[in-house]
Amino acid sequence: MAMNHARCIRYITTKEAVRVACQRTFATGKAKKGSKGGGAADAPKASTLSKEIKSSTTVGANILKEGTDPKILPDSDYPDWLWHLLDKRPALSELRRKNVETLSYDNLKHFVKLDNRARIKENNSMKAKN
Repeated sequence: MAMNHARCIRYITTKEAVRVACQRTFATGKAKKGSKGGGAADAPKASTLSKEIKSSTTVGANILKEGTDPKILPDSDYPDWLWHLLDKRPALSELRRKNVETLSYDNLKHFVKLDNRARIKENNSMKAKN
């Protein structure tokens, strides 16, 4: 079946392919007549969850069929490194200005990674020019 479908696709002209690709389909039922695009039907529905539930649970985090969404714990129950995941890291130019011997371990790792990436980009651009 898949091979037949693949063979049929080869013979479709580009004009037909564009027409078919741009055609709108509906999963269930037919579209309402007289309705113009957008409108209230396409607007997101208001949440039915109470503010109390939203502030005490992680809504939508449950990936199992059975079970409930996990509760939000106090900040003291989470590890310290979690709060630093979104901190801005220094740029390569800023790290180059500093003394390498005084950098912390994390900044040194970041410097080596960025420096290697910059050298690879430079080598690739030199090879592309030749």
